[in-house]
Amino acid sequence: MFRGFTTPLTGRTERDRSGASSPWAFIRTESGSAAVLLAGTLAALAWVNITPGGYASFWQTHLSVRIGSHGVDMDLREWVNSGLMTLFFLVVGLEARREFDMGELRDRRRIPLPLLAGVCGMAVPAAIYLAVNSGSSTTHGWGAAMSTDTAFALGMLALLGSRFPRRLHTFILTVAVVDDFLALAVIAIAYSESLSWTPLLIGLGVLVAAAFFRRTGSRRGPVYALLGVVAWVAFLHSGVDPVVVGLLMGLMSYAYPAQRDALERASGLFRSFREQPTAELEREARQGIALALSPNDRLQRLYHPWSSYAIVPVFALANAGIEINGSVLAGAFTSPVTWGILLGYGLGKPVGIVGASAVATRLSRGRMRPPVGWAAVLGGGTIAGIGFTVSLLIATLAFHGRQLEQAKIGVLSAVVFAMLSTSVVALVTSRLPKALRARALLGTAESVVDLAEPVDPERDHMRGPADAPVTVVEYGDFECPYCGQAEQVVRELLADFGDVRYVWRHLPLPDVHPNAQLAAEAAEAAAAQGAFWEMRDLLITHQNELGVKDLLRHARDLGLDVDAFREALRGRRGSGRVEMDVESADLSGVSGTPTFFINGRRHHGAYDIQSLSAAVVAARDRAVLIDGAGPRPGR
Repeated sequence: MFRGFTTPLTGRTERDRSGASSPWAFIRTESGSAAVLLAGTLAALAWVNITPGGYASFWQTHLSVRIGSHGVDMDLREWVNSGLMTLFFLVVGLEARREFDMGELRDRRRIPLPLLAGVCGMAVPAAIYLAVNSGSSTTHGWGAAMSTDTAFALGMLALLGSRFPRRLHTFILTVAVVDDFLALAVIAIAYSESLSWTPLLIGLGVLVAAAFFRRTGSRRGPVYALLGVVAWVAFLHSGVDPVVVGLLMGLMSYAYPAQRDALERASGLFRSFREQPTAELEREARQGIALALSPNDRLQRLYHPWSSYAIVPVFALANAGIEINGSVLAGAFTSPVTWGILLGYGLGKPVGIVGASAVATRLSRGRMRPPVGWAAVLGGGTIAGIGFTVSLLIATLAFHGRQLEQAKIGVLSAVVFAMLSTSVVALVTSRLPKALRARALLGTAESVVDLAEPVDPERDHMRGPADAPVTVVEYGDFECPYCGQAEQVVRELLADFGDVRYVWRHLPLPDVHPNAQLAAEAAEAAAAQGAFWEMRDLLITHQNELGVKDLLRHARDLGLDVDAFREALRGRRGSGRVEMDVESADLSGVSGTPTFFINGRRHHGAYDIQSLSAAVVAARDRAVLIDGAGPRPGR
């Protein structure tokens, strides 16, 4: 039993409290917001059908913001679509930048496939829309049949749970980022009003100034906020939809993992404030903590919940209202607008994404392939047919009156069709034989390896079969209570899986755990006498007994040569080995304990037995598919 460990195993670590830096945090927020978005859509439909005049008059209310003779005057729907949605695209830009700096796309060789899938996943639906509306005046609405709604798509995948691999979420997220970027280019080029060059040049100049401040390392939020507002107003007056400002500002916000020296500096500043709580030291401590996190992390934590749980649902409330009756539905489902959008999303999206992925794989002779199996790619293609947010935004720019109603019905029908078709793909895949199902879902593409220093049987401390198909690496601190919590889970994991190799690497946090470094060196002193694991197990289960006398008692209880053990501690003979682990942690971007890597991939999220077991099963299935058996080199 572990005394005092009552906190749930949330997966947050001693150094890493910023959930925004994880792609799974992004996915969880989008998934949770799907229900709120659906509620906003249903509320809009109810409102417009109960009091149609009230719905229309409310959103047509004008709101003006003026300074002297200059200002902005728009109705409430325009404020939502051009104002609040700028923050939505800011979050999209932040996530795109995070993927480039820290996610799957940091391996630049992985960029072409999702880029091609994103482009074809927009071009094919647009071509289908144009074909259906050929010869009609409604051809200008082709942009409404293109863009995927990230929140709805990831929310649906979350509802399907384990029916699709989690790596599909990342693949679709990457495709959706490309999708949103191109959709904004379409809005700016095809659906903006006549250009006014003077304000446009002013807006571009302000964005260049913001990029300059970013290059100088400035982190003054109010300066960027002011520049963003000025650029937004300039783009609005230029005739270019100002939501593009949000995306560009997001792309400027670089992401990086918290560095060890920055965290130690922040700990030192906090200790100084604790010893002498003055206003100046409080300010320095806050600045030190803020500087340890990347601007991308801080902005995502600030804006992403607002975007997911407020802005997008309000957008749905303002734009999804349609009066539904027999004549409206009859007119819609005989309209090329509705059918162009429905077929574009329902047929064009999966054809574009799956077709582009297949062609790229074939032409590259397998060197470029999706990170998941083809059944998962098909499920991703069908779920990408949910085109709600940006589709409605473009529809409001392209259509008016009855045609706008028909476009909205097409968008909502595509959402229902995408959900049903993805459920069918999941159901059919689940009925396949186990081996075939694993290949269809997981695929055989090489994984991005997050563990910078490969596991070395000659150097690392390992438990389990040497030829195990799955290797779990834990970076831990003997005084860290979260590592104490995780220990029980690790033992249960090793008991449940006989084909898992477990590696412990030291990552003492001396700035918060004063005994951690000495305890790690004690484990190495015991290793010199062939008793590393015995000492390691004692230390992790007796975290309040890590002083020098405690360590000597542990050595005596294990039957070690206490004099030799004492001399090893006094001479710090294990410090070099501990430092090697710490350096490997820094190279892998590890900023907290415990941190787990499973077959070289960093495990994000909770480290309860269910989460770790699911990750091990997926890694084992994938290893068997790719290698047949045995650990892969470099892991």
